[in-house]
Amino acid sequence: MTSFSNPPSIETILTHAGRDPDSQFGFVNTPVYRGSTVLFKTLADLDAQKQRFLYGRAGNPTTEGVEEVVTALEGAYRTKLVPSGLAAITIAMLSCLKTGDDILITDSAYEPGRKFADGYLTHMGITARYYDPRIGAGIADLMQPNTRAVLAESPGSLTFEVQDIPAIAKAAHANGARLIVDNSWASPIYHKPLELGADIVVHAGTKMFVGHSDAFAGTISTTEAAWADVSRVRTLLGFFTSGDDAYLVSRGLKTLAIRMAAHQERALEIAHWLEQQPEVTAVIHPALPSHPDHALWKRDFTGSGSLFSFVLQPGSREALAAFVDQMKIFSMGYSWGGFESLCLPVAIKGARSALPWTDEGHLMRLHIGFEDTEDLKADLRAGFDRYAKAR
Repeated sequence: MTSFSNPPSIETILTHAGRDPDSQFGFVNTPVYRGSTVLFKTLADLDAQKQRFLYGRAGNPTTEGVEEVVTALEGAYRTKLVPSGLAAITIAMLSCLKTGDDILITDSAYEPGRKFADGYLTHMGITARYYDPRIGAGIADLMQPNTRAVLAESPGSLTFEVQDIPAIAKAAHANGARLIVDNSWASPIYHKPLELGADIVVHAGTKMFVGHSDAFAGTISTTEAAWADVSRVRTLLGFFTSGDDAYLVSRGLKTLAIRMAAHQERALEIAHWLEQQPEVTAVIHPALPSHPDHALWKRDFTGSGSLFSFVLQPGSREALAAFVDQMKIFSMGYSWGGFESLCLPVAIKGARSALPWTDEGHLMRLHIGFEDTEDLKADLRAGFDRYAKAR
């Protein structure tokens, strides 16, 4: 992107970054590179270890193209593409920690990341503690001399608390810790954690970057100071994304801006509609004025994502089954970010520890895809009718 006289817009970055037709015989997209072995012409080349690619596990033009785009979007020093969002989280945490260290993790964090912390980091002799996502500057009181990392997810992908990233970054840095932020929900289209003080930004690229529910990916973008540790850990662990999956990420990124705009518009329409439904006791979407963190969202975000939650009035498990089992358009499934709409009941009480969830209603997470919104409302309305009859 250095050929542009002025910094290009996000849309231009997505369209032009990460590809070089002149080096690909004029083809507009960088093709899929598949390969393990990279050849050296001379012994001197082998000794120097300076050619662009040394071995397939370290990357190829297809993976590098994706990394270039995400680096430009995040305003990062470098980015590494890895096989999944969980891989991105685990590499980021391990890059900051060693035996005897402590990490603070938001209570709203992605559940597989929590399981890694509880089941692996603790086995390594690392302490994992959980904090109230809304603690803000108060996190300074939780810092210990051995706290070396803070993991934030803003907003959380189940309960959608917005975190005060600048305040948390300030407290972390004052204690010599690094701040890791999961930015999967808003994407760099609508949120820039590095500009707000984060050291490392991770994405479940499986979601918004891929956008078609057909590939796994994760990205880790860092400041210059954090890059060497992230790169070292990724290399030691051997995480590698295939050229085929990288190509699918690259394809998805081209339409990220227009997909995010469409997801935002449709999700907000459904969220506003849900606020008027008698079976719904709460709609949890940061872009709604009713959300407790709406002012913070307006300060730090420029838009919103496809994902939000709502709470159904308390009812039996049988009533919940009546609601979800007969949906015609919404499907049940993990993940999100694709073209299809999803409705997932969330067992939230077992996923919280620092701040117990006390609402007795059923927490439902929606991903709003690209179906007609009136059709989606009709599907939900029929579900509410079934729920009311079965309660």
